[in-house]
Amino acid sequence: MYSKAYIPYGGYYSTPFVRWQGSLQNEHSVELAASTAKKWFATKGIDPKIFEYLVFGKTIGQLHTFYDAPWAAALMGAPDIPGMHISQACSTSTTVLSQAASGLENGLYETSFCLVTDRASNGPYTLWPNPKGPGGEMIKESWMMDNFATDPWGGVAMIQTAENVVKKAGGITKEDVDRVTARRYEQYQDALANERTFQKRYMVPAEYAISKKKTGKVEMDEGITPTTLETLTPLKPVIPGGVHSFGAQTHPADGNCGLIVTTKEKARELSTDKNIEVQILSYGYARAEKAHMAAAVVPCSRMALEKAGIGVKDLKAIKSHNPFTANDLYMANEMGIDVMKMNNYGCSLVYGHPQGPTAGRAIMEMIEELAILGGGYGLFTGCAAGDTGAALVIKVS
Repeated sequence: MYSKAYIPYGGYYSTPFVRWQGSLQNEHSVELAASTAKKWFATKGIDPKIFEYLVFGKTIGQLHTFYDAPWAAALMGAPDIPGMHISQACSTSTTVLSQAASGLENGLYETSFCLVTDRASNGPYTLWPNPKGPGGEMIKESWMMDNFATDPWGGVAMIQTAENVVKKAGGITKEDVDRVTARRYEQYQDALANERTFQKRYMVPAEYAISKKKTGKVEMDEGITPTTLETLTPLKPVIPGGVHSFGAQTHPADGNCGLIVTTKEKARELSTDKNIEVQILSYGYARAEKAHMAAAVVPCSRMALEKAGIGVKDLKAIKSHNPFTANDLYMANEMGIDVMKMNNYGCSLVYGHPQGPTAGRAIMEMIEELAILGGGYGLFTGCAAGDTGAALVIKVS
């Protein structure tokens, strides 16, 4: 599907993810992302003027959202370039990377930057004019809570869509869910080993204001809940008769990430290790049955694999956005994957879900895992609001 799109090895970063209402709760997500990118460019010796286009991703409204992409470009040190703003819920990073690869493939530019951010904390509360309402009463929407609670088409909360998939698939029990959830926390611990050696391969600090004269710095994920099988087992399902307790679902978070997408030659020039090559091979998308969001990971993964010309057995690493543990169990059962070997070094189930940058961070972790393994194919996949899903196949040589 793609033959010209490359990511320089080391040409990416993610901030830690901070549980909502934590240290980053008052930071404007666009300003924070742009300032983080600018500092990262400086540490890497990269002139932001090398970028011809910005592909910007964000899903949660912030002040001045109307200007997001060109504003972010200017703030990060590239005031002369345009950009686009992509908002696709949890699939935002995946689609941002695909869009950047498509532009390069079509000859629109040779070097682009993908900047993706979100702040789940203090989400906007929207008021819509309603002149025909009783007494001119306005339509009110809590951007975060109302949309998490009900899909206007599916008619149910997101957790219900996961339970619907469990019920339709059959055979997935709460015991299965708890066992895999505990395993995901164990895998995350591997990323923290040896003073976070793995995370330091891609993670940079996020700075935040404590006062007008004092700043703080977040250097590692904040708000992680320690999880074991013993702590999960007594927890009751959120929905009676279901399989997901509060311990088996992700939490909203704040954070941002950035990735360079460019030509093979430029990627080699910018790489921190010229012996490692990272290529974007394919993108897949899907929409599952109504109110069955968790099922979308399978058809979009199959599409991406087919377009890359490979099969599941060719994969060395698989990462997923798993807001609910059943996502991984369903995918593993349907595609013949060992569920315990997916999501090495961490996943959104454990470290949280800022929406926009969630997939971006997971893809970086997948690249680093493949580098450790000596190269190979990797698949990232994830569901998104509206029963949709998106997947990306990466090859590390």
